[in-house]
Amino acid sequence: MTADYRTKYFSRTASGFPDEVEILGVTYLKVEDLRYGTNPHQGASFYRPKGATGLTFGDMEQLKSGKSGLSETNYGDLNHGANIVKYYDKPACAMMKHLNPSGAAVQVGGEDMRTVYIRARDADAVAAFGGTAVFNTKVDAAAAKEIMTSVVEVVAAPDFEPEALEVLNDFETYKMNKEIRVIKLPNLMDLPKWVGDSAAPTIKTLADGTMVVADPLLTSIKSASDLILATTEHAKHGKFTIEKTPTPAQLDDLLFSWYVNLNVRSNGVVIAKNGVTMAVGTGQQDRVTAVRQAIAKAKDKFKGDETLDGAVISSDAFFPFRDSVDEIAAAGITAIVQPGGSVRDWECIQACNEHGITMVFTGERCFSHH
Repeated sequence: MTADYRTKYFSRTASGFPDEVEILGVTYLKVEDLRYGTNPHQGASFYRPKGATGLTFGDMEQLKSGKSGLSETNYGDLNHGANIVKYYDKPACAMMKHLNPSGAAVQVGGEDMRTVYIRARDADAVAAFGGTAVFNTKVDAAAAKEIMTSVVEVVAAPDFEPEALEVLNDFETYKMNKEIRVIKLPNLMDLPKWVGDSAAPTIKTLADGTMVVADPLLTSIKSASDLILATTEHAKHGKFTIEKTPTPAQLDDLLFSWYVNLNVRSNGVVIAKNGVTMAVGTGQQDRVTAVRQAIAKAKDKFKGDETLDGAVISSDAFFPFRDSVDEIAAAGITAIVQPGGSVRDWECIQACNEHGITMVFTGERCFSHH
């Protein structure tokens, strides 16, 4: 069955899509037929805008392509991973799996790139198996050696040291990673980030051939100073304001978790502590279940000295009831970032004050229904 799976489906490249297409007045040229689309029986092709310069994915260089090339999912992981790490001025890594981050980490103190990678990978080592590692800075030999100690499908970065490339091609020493794909992503840090940046629209095609064209998901939260201490005024219950102000360390983690959440499938929540994700709750139909899922995952993975005490949490939309806040406080999490705007914001602020935790609003939500 394994042989049939690989020979009948993984080797598929004939997508049947044209070499040139025009969408919304833009001409796109086919770069390559992909290994397959979302599933092995779906053909797929990758295109770039004709005449465009300064691209990241359109100008990427496959320094090692693997025997079977890239799939649509590989491109999706590259895209979402890059759209996480682009926000950090310090070295960062996002481990991607099925278009969601299994873990992400940003440099704390003087950590080297290898340590940043380990923290991102081990945030959920089970989910990271066979995933995609995306970096926002040059990968060195030490990080490359660590990458090759477990199965990684794709590793991508703006650049690689020559010694790192030697390691990533050393299949005598690292036999498990013969199929690793090494991708150089130029201009990664120039990708659009903020509301108002010039950026291409997103296009989703529906089953009957109609399509939805929308502005891309960008954020207006450029720094911790854009986070608003939670406050609201209710006609019946009066004015409520958070009593506890977040510390500088909490603000760093709140901002970190918000940027990660921009690329988490909704409903999404992200628990973070000291510049690394502790758990990601993703794809849930209600808010409190996403919170409970993330807390349960974090408690299962982090035992002993590493606890949720002092962690922060981000939510991609407001809390409709205080039940999520109660769950968060009971777990030991001490700070929340969320959009605000619920008719029950007063209730959530009241819950935070009762539990002695802090909460900030972004004034925007970051739903991602990719």
